[in-house]
Order: sequence, then C-alpha cells, then structure tokens
Amino acid sequence: MRRRIVSLVGGAAIAALALTACAPQAPENTSSGSPEAGSDTLTIATTTDVVNYNPLIGNSRSDYWITNLMYPHLLSIGDDGSKEPQLAEEWGYVDDTTGFYEIRDDMTWSDGEKLTAEDVAYTMNAVKQDKPSGTFYGQMANFESATAVSDTRIEIKLTQPDSSIVEEIGFWGNVVPQHVFEPGGSVAEFANDGGDGGWVSAGPFKLTKVQVGQSYTLERMENYPLVEGGTPIPAQVVYRVFPDVNTEILALKSGEVDAIANSLPPSQVEQLRTTDGIEVVEVTGLGYAHMTYNMTQPDLAKTEVRQALAHAADYEAIRNVVLQGQAVSTGSSPLMPVLANYYDDSITEYEYDPALSRQLMEKAGYKADSSGNFPVSFRLIYSLQDPVTSQWAQLVKDGAAEAGITIELQGTERNTYLAQTNDGDYDIYAGNFAIMDDPVTNFTLSYLPGGAINYTLVDDPELNTLIQEASVTFDETEKIRIMREAAKIVHDEVYDNVMYTQNLYVAHSSDWTGFLSKPSELLSIVNPVSLASANKVAQ
Repeated sequence: MRRRIVSLVGGAAIAALALTACAPQAPENTSSGSPEAGSDTLTIATTTDVVNYNPLIGNSRSDYWITNLMYPHLLSIGDDGSKEPQLAEEWGYVDDTTGFYEIRDDMTWSDGEKLTAEDVAYTMNAVKQDKPSGTFYGQMANFESATAVSDTRIEIKLTQPDSSIVEEIGFWGNVVPQHVFEPGGSVAEFANDGGDGGWVSAGPFKLTKVQVGQSYTLERMENYPLVEGGTPIPAQVVYRVFPDVNTEILALKSGEVDAIANSLPPSQVEQLRTTDGIEVVEVTGLGYAHMTYNMTQPDLAKTEVRQALAHAADYEAIRNVVLQGQAVSTGSSPLMPVLANYYDDSITEYEYDPALSRQLMEKAGYKADSSGNFPVSFRLIYSLQDPVTSQWAQLVKDGAAEAGITIELQGTERNTYLAQTNDGDYDIYAGNFAIMDDPVTNFTLSYLPGGAINYTLVDDPELNTLIQEASVTFDETEKIRIMREAAKIVHDEVYDNVMYTQNLYVAHSSDWTGFLSKPSELLSIVNPVSLASANKVAQ
C-alpha cells in the first residue's frame, strides 16, 4: 500500500486528507523467475470495429480497448472502486477549489518526445474547450482550467468545490500528446486516424496496421515502466473482429485466438470452465443493469405508474434464468454492495407483486377493461447487440402483462439504440453501465437536470440539493449520509430501477498466463498492464 497525504484548505480551517492508493497486484506466473519480452503474438477476439481512434471522443468497446493501449490514464481502479496510481503517482487537493496530480517522470511518447505535465494540462483544457462527446467531458462540469506548474505537476482550478472531480477525471480521461493533437485543431473533431505518419503512443503498444472488419495490429513499445521489467512481454497484440460472441468462443476453442475481450454470456460460463485448454477469469463488476422511465411521458410522470412498473418485474427470475445465478440484487438502489462504505441494506428490492401493481395503477386513476388490461402502453428500447438485456426485456414484458400493463419491445441495432437514447425517444430505457465507481459523480450524471445519463429526465429539487451538497462535502462520513438519503429518494420515487449487479467472466487460452484482472468489461484482462504482462507458457 502507498499512502498519499495532501493538505485540504477550506476557509480558515486546514485538514489532512489521506488518499490511499494500492499498487497493482503483480501478475501470476506459472514459470519460475520473471518472464522476458519475447516474439509471441497475443490474439484477442472482439465483435466490433473501431469507430474512433481519438480516445477523447465517446467510444465503443473496441475503441476503448485499443486506444487504451496507447494513451495512458492518470489513475487506475481497484475492485472496490478506489483509485490507484497509473501515470499519476500522487493526487489530491491543495484547497477546496484546487486539485493536483504529480506524475511519473519516466514516460515518453513513441516518437521520442517526453510525456510531461504539459500534455496532461493540454488534454484537460482542450476537452473542456472543445466539448467532445463522451465520459471525460461529462465529468468536467466544475472544471475551469489546468496548469502545468512543473514538468511533473498539474494543478486544476475548479469553479466550485468538487470532492470527486480529481479522481474521476484522473480515471476516465486519457492523456494525449499535445504535439500531435494540437495541430489537428478541435479535439472533438480530430480523427487521429494515423494518416500523418502513424499513431503516437505512450502505452505498452502502438497501433500499426488496420484491416477494417478483420483485425487491428499493435506493436510492442520497448519502454513501458508500468510493467515489471519495463518492457511488454508480447511482441504484438492483434484484435480480430468476429460477428458475435459465439463465433469468438469457437475461435478460442480452435486456437484461432488466445483470449476474448467481451464478457461471456452467462449460459457459456460453466461449459467453458470445464473445457480443456481454456481458463475462465472472474472480473469484478462495478456496473449495473437498469430500466428508467421517461418522465416527460405524462403517464410515466406519475409516481404510482413508475412504482407499478417496478413491482411488475420479477427480478429474481431474471437473475436466475437469464443470468444463471451470476448476478445479485442491489436492493433496487444505485448504491451497489461493492461500494461497501455507501451501500445501505435498509433499501430493499421492489417486490414482484402484480396485484400491488394493479392497485397502484388504480390509485393513479386508471381503470382496467373487461380483460383486466389498463389503457396504457409503453415502448421499451434495448440494443439487439446486448443478448442478456434482450432476454430479460421479454421477462419484463411478460411480468407487466400479468399486471395488466402493455409493454411494446423495440430492440434495434446499437447505433439506432444510442440515437434513440440521446433523443429521449423511448418510454422505457433498458441498458447497463460498465462502471459506476463514484456515487456523487454517478448521481450527478444520472439525476441532475442536464446530466449526460439522466434517462428518466428527472428534476427533483430535494434530490438536486442533496447531490449538490454531497459534491462539495469532503468529509467522507457526512458524504455517505447524504448519498444514502439521496439513494432512498431515487428508490422510493423510482427515478431509476436498478435490477442487478454482476461479476463478469472472460476466457483465455491456458497457453497464456500473467493476466492482471481489473474491474468491468472495459478493463478486465485487456487493460494495458495486463496485456503487457501476459506471457506464453513454455511448452
């Protein structure tokens, strides 16, 4: 463990704020001694092509997996959501409107340029100015500017106190090379397609060859100090594109690929556990699956209707049948059990009770017809590329029918689904988030007016006040109390229907070892340090 002590000044009072950062666990190796850089190629399966090579723009999973290998983050993450060092070695607050990062001094870009605090400050300021779509910009509501005060220290000015922003933008934001991106103009529009002499990397690998629809080849960088020995072990990482996860699994079984980046369908986990030559790795889940109800729709603006829908879903059946028992309840709360300090077990899951749903609909002023059906119908959208959600959406429809409520399912391909989500073109949204790591930030984005993922389109003054109060509260005990109160409002008013959280499972060939698992499908065993540490078992 490494302990970070920084000073936090609030008014005339000075308090010590301790930030504990855990060094990443050393990867496991089956051979004696430390493996050395070799000539092996690690081939990984994915189901999507790269859409954006610019890591500052909202990404698909393949975008994230590949650009993550080239553009470092200031911070990494632990299984409990706590932040850990990556490019930054220290971080915290100088005072309540000034944050800082102290970065490593041994990182260089692949073209020989030194990676310095100037790159970090440029990246943050450019994202704030140019507003690229994506999570990075979504975290910067209270960010004003960043300044490189030395080659290794960045200080950020805030428009108001924000007790989460230092860790959140440190984790979510990649750092890009100023000397490459600045000449390209707006970072919201810069393609970074490698057209001007190829890509520049400060990660363990650099993209060198693209065959759209087929593969993406990344070559090893000789200097990567975040991995033991300072040099990645595989000579190449190749991402190969397959049409679906079932085809990926066949390719893994045949030895065509060495690992699958996507998480496994729950129905495949036990079968692959017992398949010779394949290892299944459990990955801590920091996200959740949920439904939200569009409150601009007059029927869904009524609390009783949202409550009726919440009590018309059989969550236990969804977790047991669709998830094969590989998911757990959050108590219908956005504060998940994995966030142990914040989790409140007094908030309990909505009981599946169609009779109660009917009572709530009648209380809301609706009368069932002779067939027992109420005169309402709601359109539920989901992505056809998400097989798990596609399955449980049908169970949600069936449960609602038992309560006399009609749900029309509308599954579409992912880009259409995302466009519908952005336009508010739905009655019910069904989906999931990969990482919900910081309660205050999550609530800010999910429930404040204008929040990037406020899919209920809620604007509750009492809830707004609690979230804003928590964001300027640096005392952890008080922040937990406030967030638990906010979570109870979200639960009772059904501003979000959180259905389950689950650990995920990924698979790789037993010919390879040394992977280092990180939470969520975005990181899992395909995070930069993990792939740089992976090594082929001596035959």
